[in-house]
Amino acid sequence: MAHDDNVNREFVPLNIAVLTVSDTRTEDTDTSGALLGERLTNAGHRLAVKQIEPDDIYRIRAVVSMWIADPEVQVVITTGGTGVTGRDGTPEAVTPLLDKIIEGFGEVFRSLSYADIGTSTLQSRCVAGVANGTFVFSLPGSRNACATGWDKLIESQLDYRTRPCNLVELLPRLQEK
Repeated sequence: MAHDDNVNREFVPLNIAVLTVSDTRTEDTDTSGALLGERLTNAGHRLAVKQIEPDDIYRIRAVVSMWIADPEVQVVITTGGTGVTGRDGTPEAVTPLLDKIIEGFGEVFRSLSYADIGTSTLQSRCVAGVANGTFVFSLPGSRNACATGWDKLIESQLDYRTRPCNLVELLPRLQEK
């Protein structure tokens, strides 16, 4: 099906918040959060805020909740805390906040990761969804996982020019126009 009526769509920059979940990383050692910040600004979006919080479900949930409630933030991306070890709890922190879960995100991410890390991708519990009109993506904490998530999944879905559909056209502020 052709979409000639929208061929000349203009890019719509979004405000994106990045949360690194880690008990050990600092601004100097947060290579995953830095990669996401670089990638999203290089794509034309704005880094609304970047923060690091420890692997604590309630602190993660509080920060993500605050950003979901902020009308200036359209997208939240978390990195870290998606594994299966002791304190990994990002999915447990984020999932109760979501109005709708984007089931295919984790499935496609693990499929793409399989080419790089084989069956170790089974340990990735990345999730995505929408809450209060804000899109939320939770990626693993490795730099390679963040590159895969952004480059192969998130970037094109946050580009209004992506056809036949993208997540940007679903944002409430665009639907009101």
